Amino acid sequence: MPNITYIDAHGESRTVEGEVGATVMETAIRNEVPGIEAECGGACACATCHVYVDEAWMPKVGQPEPMEEDMLDFAFDVRPNSRLSCQIRIRPELDGLVVRTPERQG
Repeated sequence: MPNITYIDAHGESRTVEGEVGATVMETAIRNEVPGIEAECGGACACATCHVYVDEAWMPKVGQPEPMEEDMLDFAFDVRPNSRLSCQIRIRPELDGLVVRTPERQG
């Protein structure tokens, strides 16, 4: 199973196992990772699962689709590496993925 590392705004990290096919958001919720609220449950309708993908991982994770880009307009402190974690599906090649959570959601 791929490992995903979540780093909060204070620099505290937590690495958890993710299931292939699940999303980075679902994995965070299942493992009680702080900083991911996911108010809409993963429907790409709230931007409260906003994360910053570590720059080294951006080529493998990819860019947001247009609907996700629209929702990111509602996120706090959007950056070029911002993604909604509900839109990142875990694949074997994402083993070791590092994401950071913003200081606050939405």
